[in-house]
Amino acid sequence: MARLTGKVAIVTGAANGIGRAIALRLADEGAKVALADIQVDSAEQAAAEIRRGGAAAIAVALDVTKLAEAIAAADRVESELGPIDILVNNAGWDVVLPFVESTPDLWDKVIAINFRGMLNCCKAVAPRMQSRGAGKIVSISSDAARVGSSGEAVYAGCKAAIIGFSKTLARELAANHINVNVVCPGPTDTALLRNAMAGREKVLESMARGIPFRRLGQPADLAGAVAFFASSDSDFVTGQVLSVSGGLTMAG
Repeated sequence: MARLTGKVAIVTGAANGIGRAIALRLADEGAKVALADIQVDSAEQAAAEIRRGGAAAIAVALDVTKLAEAIAAADRVESELGPIDILVNNAGWDVVLPFVESTPDLWDKVIAINFRGMLNCCKAVAPRMQSRGAGKIVSISSDAARVGSSGEAVYAGCKAAIIGFSKTLARELAANHINVNVVCPGPTDTALLRNAMAGREKVLESMARGIPFRRLGQPADLAGAVAFFASSDSDFVTGQVLSVSGGLTMAG
């Protein structure tokens, strides 16, 4: 039997890239998946792909920066698919720019999407999991949170905040049998990365050479780690941070 048969998962930022790969993997593992994204048309295309494969999936419009939308999305998912067993906080956004050249408006947007968005989704879903005494929360941080990343100071700060928040939430929700864990991607070959590095392809090549496996990560590389944390295989694992970076960072 697939590890997630009968489970209901919501994945934010699921229209493209890592989020889409995660949604597809969870569906392959048997979950009913809600693909939540501000780009709802692209999310629906991914949901349709899942349905063609025989699994249940819906696309849900969601701007994670708005708590009311997160609550409405959770309400819809539970109405159409059932109680939420798995929350994957994946939605993220950034612009590569030295901090001294950045502006408060940019800081606010980066913080709203990358950190507050995760807070909103946890606020919308965690109480439902508490009432049922079970659940899995997996948040996507970044290896930038662990080692820094030039041109991504505020983004790295938000991703570090995700780690600290998740460890605390793991402690607070352990009595309710809710697991809270974090996955940290290294440089991953997505449209977001390609757009951010447009005109700097040689930098991308250099990044790949700096990874022990000598390649950028692929979205599917992250999906397996998330599936582990979402499954019963991780029932005694909480408050943990896993780097999926081809060995770029090796925490002691």
